[in-house]
Amino acid sequence: SRHRNQTPELLMMDSPDGTGALTISRMTIDADKVFLDFEGKVEGYGTVFASHELSYIGEDRSRGRLQGEARTFLEDGTLISTPHMGTFTRDGSRVCSYFTDATNQGVVNFVMWEIDVLAKTVTVQYWEVKTASS
Repeated sequence: SRHRNQTPELLMMDSPDGTGALTISRMTIDADKVFLDFEGKVEGYGTVFASHELSYIGEDRSRGRLQGEARTFLEDGTLISTPHMGTFTRDGSRVCSYFTDATNQGVVNFVMWEIDVLAKTVTVQYWEVKTASS
């Protein structure tokens, strides 16, 4: 069930509430940051479009801050929007991002993305930490 993890105390990292697969559709490089656009399908959320800004912390560019926005369209056409705020780590061309979202429907998720920059693929996992009604 998509809502099995209803309290933060019960968050089971080996059992995400949903998964998905995105592709990188655009990458823009700046001196201290990278801008990435993504699109794809996420379980429970339909088609997802997201933009993230990754700002580096430190000289080695192996970690930093993440901020962004996402819009999703459910199968019935319902629009869901959310900000993204979090952190990321980088090892070579692989980036792992960790962030929370807060949807316009009241749902809050903890989200992990594994990004392969060279392959332009993203593996998505999320855990619902607040339902729309709680």
